[in-house]
Amino acid sequence: MPDLLLELRSEEIPARMQRKAAGDLRKMLTDGLVEAGLTYEAAREYWTPRRLALDIRGLTPRSKDIREEIKGPSTTAPEQAVQGFLRKAGLSSIAEAHVHSDPKKGDFYVAHISKPGRAAEEIIAELVPGIIKNFPWPKSMRWGPASAKPGSLRWVRPLQSIVCTFGPETEEPVVVDFEIDGIRAGNVTYGHRFHAPGAITVRRFDDYVAKLEAAKVVLDADRRKEIILHDARNIAFANGLDLVEDEGLLEEVSGLVEWPVVLMGEFEQDFLTIPGEVIRLTIRANQKCFVTRPQGAGEDLSNRFILVANIEANDGGKEIAYGNGKVVRARLSDALYFWKTDQGDLPDLDQLRESAAKFDLDLKKPLDQRMARLDHLNVTFHAKLGTQGARVERIKRLAEELAPVVGADPALVVRAAVLAKADLQTEVVGEFPELQGAMGRKYALLQGEHASVAAAAEEHYKPQGPSDRVPTDPASVAVALADKLDTLTGFWAIDEKPTGSKDPFALRRAALGVVRILIENRIRLSLTSVFAKSFANFKGGADQSSDLLAFFHDRLKVYLRDQGARHDLIDAVITPQSDDLLQIVRRVEALGSLLDTEEGKNLLAGTKRAANILAAEEKKKTLVAETVQPALFREEAEKKLFAAVNQAEKEAGQAIQNEDFSAAMLALSVLREPVDSFFEGVLVNDEDQAVRANRLALLARIRTATDQVADFSKIVG
Repeated sequence: MPDLLLELRSEEIPARMQRKAAGDLRKMLTDGLVEAGLTYEAAREYWTPRRLALDIRGLTPRSKDIREEIKGPSTTAPEQAVQGFLRKAGLSSIAEAHVHSDPKKGDFYVAHISKPGRAAEEIIAELVPGIIKNFPWPKSMRWGPASAKPGSLRWVRPLQSIVCTFGPETEEPVVVDFEIDGIRAGNVTYGHRFHAPGAITVRRFDDYVAKLEAAKVVLDADRRKEIILHDARNIAFANGLDLVEDEGLLEEVSGLVEWPVVLMGEFEQDFLTIPGEVIRLTIRANQKCFVTRPQGAGEDLSNRFILVANIEANDGGKEIAYGNGKVVRARLSDALYFWKTDQGDLPDLDQLRESAAKFDLDLKKPLDQRMARLDHLNVTFHAKLGTQGARVERIKRLAEELAPVVGADPALVVRAAVLAKADLQTEVVGEFPELQGAMGRKYALLQGEHASVAAAAEEHYKPQGPSDRVPTDPASVAVALADKLDTLTGFWAIDEKPTGSKDPFALRRAALGVVRILIENRIRLSLTSVFAKSFANFKGGADQSSDLLAFFHDRLKVYLRDQGARHDLIDAVITPQSDDLLQIVRRVEALGSLLDTEEGKNLLAGTKRAANILAAEEKKKTLVAETVQPALFREEAEKKLFAAVNQAEKEAGQAIQNEDFSAAMLALSVLREPVDSFFEGVLVNDEDQAVRANRLALLARIRTATDQVADFSKIVG
């Protein structure tokens, strides 16, 4: 079976776009080939900064001949129907159709369609130009004289050559001939821009990979990553250091080089007075370099860094390392200035006194000054939701109310809430926004704040994703909940809710954060009461507590399903009024435990049978007695079931009041035997209307008793 090699070579593609672009190319081409009637055994994509490549193995050399029949209307059908049939079948006149007969339906038209197969080269030559012209780059450009013409070729960077060869291993492959905007497909590519810029003639994929490697190009991005990581670890170890690994940076750097050469640079020891996070971000953001730490030195960094070059320099890379070091020193000088400036007094202290008084701030402390400035400058949080200062005031009030609920010291919570956003006015966070929170913690500790206050400055943003840790310090928990709940109620009040895949303010993440904080810290909280207080903070905004609670239910379902809970058990437990998320989780856990037992499975079957009978009779408007009358019992099984329901309902109700959901489930489980006996020995639809109505009322009591803990009708099984 023939194999296909495709390479699209261009100027440097941004690293962040390469992996997805290669995947898009594979999907678009393979989908097109299959749609055209071809099959293939395997396909894999490759990418470097200057090329996207595809290796498609076992591609059929020709699509199959197609013969099909398209059934048309009756021969007596009106002309309009006949014309529609002709258009559908691609016939020019009804004379080209055949007439078939059916004993029942009579004569009708049939089109016999025959499409001969096409050579794979013809299909490829037709597909690839269309894919290139319609490629989904996030951003693309036009270039050269042709760019002035409407509809001219666009690509992420100027496209320079196309390789497209096709053929079996045992024969010389052919070049699939096509042309797009003056670039004609061929079998010639080019190696490394500096080490091997000459033309390379290739035949098929294995030959292509080997010749590129000889021309200082490692085609496989994952192999480039392995080379960089292996060499970086080795060079660090040889210098008594450990590499601080960074998967995101490794992915990016592997997309910047075709021939990775790992080197080591250094900067002055004095810069190590800067926090490690700032050093790491400075070097990462500006020079795409890795930092190192002395072996066994904990979190402390060393003054050596790892860089990845794209060439093998004659001097072993000394000049490259020196040049990178110069840039790193300049950037670290800026970072050191920011770090020291943040610990000094602001020049406009006199203007901050009113804001300081409002939040009870001490203007002798640097972080307090920054919070006062945040309020004084009226920094906008959102056009419809006011300033950051107003938001901090709301978070402070809400966090103080939550403090007793989460077991936190109210004084610490208030202080933590007031300082939580202060680092937004620091120089370091202005330069590196991703350090917000982390710098707040460092600056809080430097000015002698309580450890819980400092922790809350960082942890109130958490969790920022499903794998991020949840805060556990009570002060952090209170401020984190207040921050997220204020955000959610605020955006709900102005009707800025997530829609479909759009969630510009990360409200789903905020709600999931609340869910995780409450459940993983085992905190009981009535969301409805919190919503009422929070919505009251937004004048003119609507109270949308019910809608927001439903949004939380959706996030809780996602969370529980990810934890392995059955969706039907969640639906059975949640009601539109359920506002205690931890209680919902406990009910789901208890219900799952019950249904794992034989008693639970049989009880489910019995109660669902009772509910189905009752629902069917209610739909027929059959009379159901308002209360059960023991005097109308005729069978012993009725009496036993009635007694069991009374007892189970009472015990389950008491257990629910005590919030012992396992005990409630256990109380219901004793219904299993009397329910089974009832259905075995009692005919519900008795001829006597009063008896029938009484028995239906008894079934209604079963439903009422089980509804205390869950809606069994929603459980599958």
